[in-house]
Amino acid sequence: MTELSKHTSLRVGGTAGKFVEVSNEAEIIAALQSAGSDPVLILGGGTNLLISDEGFAGTVIHIANSNIASEVDACSGATLTIGAGQNWDELVAITVERGFAGLETLSGIPGTVGAAPIQNIGAYGHEVSEFITQVRTFDRQTQQIKTFTNSECDFSYRHSHFKDAVGRYIVISVSFQLRMGEQTTPIRYEELAVQLGVKVGDKVSLKAARDAVLEIRGRKGMLINQSDPDSWSAGSFFTNPIVTADVAAKLPEGAPRWPQSDGRVKVSAAWLMEHAGVEKGLLSKGAGISTKHVLAITNRGSATAADLITLAQLARNKVRDTFGITLEPEVNLVGVSLQ
Repeated sequence: MTELSKHTSLRVGGTAGKFVEVSNEAEIIAALQSAGSDPVLILGGGTNLLISDEGFAGTVIHIANSNIASEVDACSGATLTIGAGQNWDELVAITVERGFAGLETLSGIPGTVGAAPIQNIGAYGHEVSEFITQVRTFDRQTQQIKTFTNSECDFSYRHSHFKDAVGRYIVISVSFQLRMGEQTTPIRYEELAVQLGVKVGDKVSLKAARDAVLEIRGRKGMLINQSDPDSWSAGSFFTNPIVTADVAAKLPEGAPRWPQSDGRVKVSAAWLMEHAGVEKGLLSKGAGISTKHVLAITNRGSATAADLITLAQLARNKVRDTFGITLEPEVNLVGVSLQ
């Protein structure tokens, strides 16, 4: 039996009913067809998963296809089609090296390309949806290949159509459109601008932007490091909540706010946690809040999935009791719940 704890960055999770590793599109489709109507868990980098101590009774498919195809046009830029199993940060490094601009602020995000559109990953002023042209999937319901255009993916903050149809569409590859050039678009994020020593709105080299993002993420324990327990996490455990303007207006004056196009307001989950009494370094059995970043719930070496959930519930309850806002998990929960 395969221990799933060996395949996740949180280092927890029981056994898989069946574990299959696939390395190309034909093998992905064959594994899905073989699974039939049984539950399927797709495993990429295992960096955004919290799996129960009981494990997963169905079929776990570890996708490891990492093919990269690119077309470059002086007018339209670079079009890349990437296998779902490709390591995300390795892809970003390749694009920076080749002078393909766009993904550099998404450096250091753990996981694989296949998870990127599902989560609509983002950081430091950009979301991956800005650069995706299409997502090629296998539809478990029709047993056919289904390709989604960008608009059909219905992207929003840390969300996509694929989250609304959990388990139906299995990502095989993702296509990106990137600009040719050695400089970024104008820097949007204040923290990144400060790290770079420039003003918001300035441009820098792709390499400088990537290096700065990696430096920031490293300080926060958001880069996987086998010797650093602060990185034994699934990244940010909660998303930044998007609330009504009335709810945002009731928060203290110092609470960070980002107005949204629909009139709602995004607020900082980390600020809410810190001001509700959730402290960096807080321990609960084998689980702990990172000493570097309050949003990361970590395995200090002996945690179970139950320990991690208990600590997440504690943090969530403190925020709800203090501010009346319920934090939602960014981490994918398998066989466990915060309710």
